[in-house]
Amino acid sequence: MAIYAIGDIQGCADALKELIDRLPWNPRHDRLWFVGDLVNRGPESAEVLRLIRALGDRARTVLGNHDLYLLAAGEGVVEPRAKDTFSDVLQASDRDELLDWLGRQPLLFHEPPYVVVHAGLLPQWSLTEATARAEEVHEALRGRDRRRVLASFFSLERCDWDERLDGMARLKAIVDVLTRLRICTPAGAINHHFKGEVKDIPEGFLPWFDVPHRRHEESTVVFGHWSALGLHVTMNALGLDSGCVWGRTLTAVRLDDRAVFQVPCRQCRPPRRS
Repeated sequence: MAIYAIGDIQGCADALKELIDRLPWNPRHDRLWFVGDLVNRGPESAEVLRLIRALGDRARTVLGNHDLYLLAAGEGVVEPRAKDTFSDVLQASDRDELLDWLGRQPLLFHEPPYVVVHAGLLPQWSLTEATARAEEVHEALRGRDRRRVLASFFSLERCDWDERLDGMARLKAIVDVLTRLRICTPAGAINHHFKGEVKDIPEGFLPWFDVPHRRHEESTVVFGHWSALGLHVTMNALGLDSGCVWGRTLTAVRLDDRAVFQVPCRQCRPPRRS
């Protein structure tokens, strides 16, 4: 069985269809893994959700920050912003089915030797700890406080992870690591605002996957989220956000031999330079 991990799609359904058509995969035996941010900023979020949902157990995905924002908008606890493009989901006749399916997806899954998460893991977190903390959030999203939990992700102030956190602040800190982390200090302090290229990282910070002696470095973490990083392939870290929604490419990597497959995104265009 071959496994193909696919980067951030963000509503670019045509690129996803083209990429899947190009992959030498056998739907009877092979699997597709997605690193989250299935929706938003691209033109066809609903179609992306339908495509992946229809794959059934041939596909697995984690939730990204844009997916969580859609879920919060679906619950009415945040207002879509002018730059959000998931109104096709909210207005769809199958809206409830799509949101229900999306809301049941995890923030992390582990299939040795791989761990799939949208953004990253703190270097201080063991794989056991990261899995347990992701499950805390997953359980909360399936509980009776679902609306309040989703609202907290976008209303509470960001803070660094601390084991002593509890309640909604704890859940938000976990979500911020799993869906937003790019760079941190060796001690685990996060720069919550940086979105740029590696060459522009502020002094004292490192890409989370370059921090020495990460407690989960025995596993290969498959992630997305950092479009300015682009495709990043090393022994223990596979970064797959190659900027599809910014008019670049959508990427898949076959995990067993690290073969790379890419298609251009014809639905989106790079932002104009002033």
